[in-house]
Amino acid sequence: MVPVQSEKSREFEARLRRFMDAHVYPNEEAYHRQLKQGPERFRQPEIMEELKAKARAEGLWNLFLPDSENGAGLSNLDYAPLSEIMGRVNFASEVFNCSAPDTGNMEVLDRFGSEEQKERWLKPLLAGEIRSSFCMTEPAVASSDATNIQTRIERDGDDYVINGRKWWITNAYHPHTAIFIVMGKADPDADLHHQQSQILVEPDTPGITIVRPLSAFGYYDEPKGQAEILFENVRVPASNLILGEGRGFEISQGRLGPGRIHHCMRIIGQCERMLEIACERLSSRIAFGKPLAAQSVWHERIARARTDISMLRLLVQHTAWLMDTVGNRAARSEISQIKVAAVRIGRQVADMAVQAFGAAGLSDDFGLGYGFTRMNMIRMGDGPDEVHNRTIARLELAKYRKSAAEDAG
Repeated sequence: MVPVQSEKSREFEARLRRFMDAHVYPNEEAYHRQLKQGPERFRQPEIMEELKAKARAEGLWNLFLPDSENGAGLSNLDYAPLSEIMGRVNFASEVFNCSAPDTGNMEVLDRFGSEEQKERWLKPLLAGEIRSSFCMTEPAVASSDATNIQTRIERDGDDYVINGRKWWITNAYHPHTAIFIVMGKADPDADLHHQQSQILVEPDTPGITIVRPLSAFGYYDEPKGQAEILFENVRVPASNLILGEGRGFEISQGRLGPGRIHHCMRIIGQCERMLEIACERLSSRIAFGKPLAAQSVWHERIARARTDISMLRLLVQHTAWLMDTVGNRAARSEISQIKVAAVRIGRQVADMAVQAFGAAGLSDDFGLGYGFTRMNMIRMGDGPDEVHNRTIARLELAKYRKSAAEDAG
């Protein structure tokens, strides 16, 4: 079956394209200029708040969140082309309140949060008034296996006390970040998948130290930042625990599926933009007496990029349709497939675009240096290729084990 985008989604797509043309693309330069103004490294450009206000006024707001009264009433399949359009500009998702990790954190609170938690933190997140972080990865263990996490969340009367060290925590330096979702072990004696819990922690709680910003190939990902964070006897009310003790792994599995597909949707948009500017550059630069675009080696590279992006889009649409129709768990293999394929194709397209620009592609004059870096960061985020390939292979092999057992019976 070929997934079909709804008429409602097509209407949103047309409106979103008009908004991008009128407000986002013309302000890219202003955004990056304002990002560097002032003494603070991690500062919110003024233009962002202006763009957010315009997007919200036009109803282009919280377009994710399927099956929720807090969303726009769009399925994962309907959201896919919209997320792709946002992905063409690295900051555009925030304009529409659709940026990670806030989308995943909002989904967690929407699905699993108490009424008190929703009122206190989900409401301002949905309004775009605050931002948030998801604190899972740790420096001392292989965090690709979430059961390795060592941060402790221990009950003490009416509170929980948190001790541990996290790193690569997105948004930790954003000036509007007002809440962390922290994952740690509440019961190390339980079975592997019921040891973890998730709890809400405000960044100014005593005992939290933002140790340092982490750079990826020299980029600090302003204004969000990636931080190393130390939690030392951090005490928070027991009511901040999400869903219940031992439910952290379950919450993560529910959170990461949509998060992964959103990343893949945005990667397609980023690839399209990089291919466009590469083709424009190749058509305008002369080498050895003719445009670079006339060189046969570039025909091969462009054709491969065009084919790969088109295949990736179809795979992502199919996965979104499966998530909508049979659920995230049944679509586990496809979710892992798109994560691996999107990053592989994204890195190849980014590398091709850098090569098309020559030495200029290594700089940030055209956004390609950062674009290439982002692709490599996403390769590590939400699970590295090796973890997803393991999932794909195990699910594929299980089909044949079942078939062999049926034959034997």
